[in-house]
Amino acid sequence: MEIIRFIEHRIHQFEDEIYDALNLDLGKKPFEVYETEIMPVLQEIKYLKKNIRKLKKPKRARTPIMHFYSKSWTIASPYGQVLVMAPWNYPFQLSMVPLISALAAGNTVVLKPSEMAEYTSKLLKKFFDHPEFDELVRVEEGGIETSNRLLDEKHDKIFFTGSTSVGKIVMEKASKHLTPVSLELGGKSPCIVDESADLKLAAQRIVWGKGVNAGQTCVAPDYVFVHESVKDEFVGYVNEEIVIQWSYGDMARIVNQKHSDRLNGYLDRIPSSNDLYMNLEIVVDPSWETDLMREEIFGPILPIISYRTLDEVIERIHNPLALYLFTKNKETENLILNSCSFGGACVNDVLIHFANQYLPFGGIGDSGMGSYHGKAGFDCFTHTKSVMKKSFLFDIQVRYAPYRDKIKILKRFAK
Repeated sequence: MEIIRFIEHRIHQFEDEIYDALNLDLGKKPFEVYETEIMPVLQEIKYLKKNIRKLKKPKRARTPIMHFYSKSWTIASPYGQVLVMAPWNYPFQLSMVPLISALAAGNTVVLKPSEMAEYTSKLLKKFFDHPEFDELVRVEEGGIETSNRLLDEKHDKIFFTGSTSVGKIVMEKASKHLTPVSLELGGKSPCIVDESADLKLAAQRIVWGKGVNAGQTCVAPDYVFVHESVKDEFVGYVNEEIVIQWSYGDMARIVNQKHSDRLNGYLDRIPSSNDLYMNLEIVVDPSWETDLMREEIFGPILPIISYRTLDEVIERIHNPLALYLFTKNKETENLILNSCSFGGACVNDVLIHFANQYLPFGGIGDSGMGSYHGKAGFDCFTHTKSVMKKSFLFDIQVRYAPYRDKIKILKRFAK
């Protein structure tokens, strides 16, 4: 754990440089940098410092009675060398959290930061340029060529955060070496607001969740289902919250012109040249056949869609990374949580489950495979070895040939 404590020290040492790098890459202000990039890393460190001995301790397991005079247990064993491929949207946090979990589990790490967050990438290279990290962490900067080269190499585990399309490439390349992978992807994470919800508070929380990192968040609320009887009232509250929350210049910007063009294309408008800052725009009842509703938005556009029955909603939800439900109705809560498949969920809020180290975080299907954070992060980077130890004091002869009619004895143990 000394290396984890040293990382904690380095984070405080580099704090001002982290603010600067994230501002240059994404226009993030210090509050949002600390809230979404630094604090989650420090929370992960805090959890591991408190729990690492317990996590690493061999775990006793039960032994069937037919194997009496035996003991069973499991041992958490590091994979070896781990490749961590980080995205551009949270380039510090999503590099450091899996890296810290991998190191705490006893692995070495090759870190590939995103070239699209070039200042944070350079910062991470500098951060780990220290003798304490020799033989433990290697940072590989570069673009697609670097990623392809690293994926062609043999690793003992690959951890990738990014898009579903690139995740498929990572998995295909990993299969050549039979390398296990964890894929933290994205998708269209829905919100559901029923007629019983506190509409004003729901609007406030959803607008906040869409505003974090200018909507460039894998678990951002992608679109909102709202019951038709309260749609107009809810849209009014959303518009009020946009004015309140987006009027002070606190929001991040779109990462680059390509993504700005993509987002403005959803709105059928031409973006201002070199202006990467966007206000949150709502689109009411768009067609499901538009690109806006087929693709992950990953930006400050919020479709709001009215519904009549929850069956309509359930039919549309397919393995999102996150699901958000606003309701005071327990029956509705149970129906949605038990009927829909999703990676993680919040009831009456958004995003906050991601910040809970005691909950595993990960997707399902197109939104990913595997999970991490806290204990799940330690488990992600370890193989569980099973051990059974037999005493020499006693032996059951029934298992040895000749078998003859011994099957009768064997069947007794199966009952």
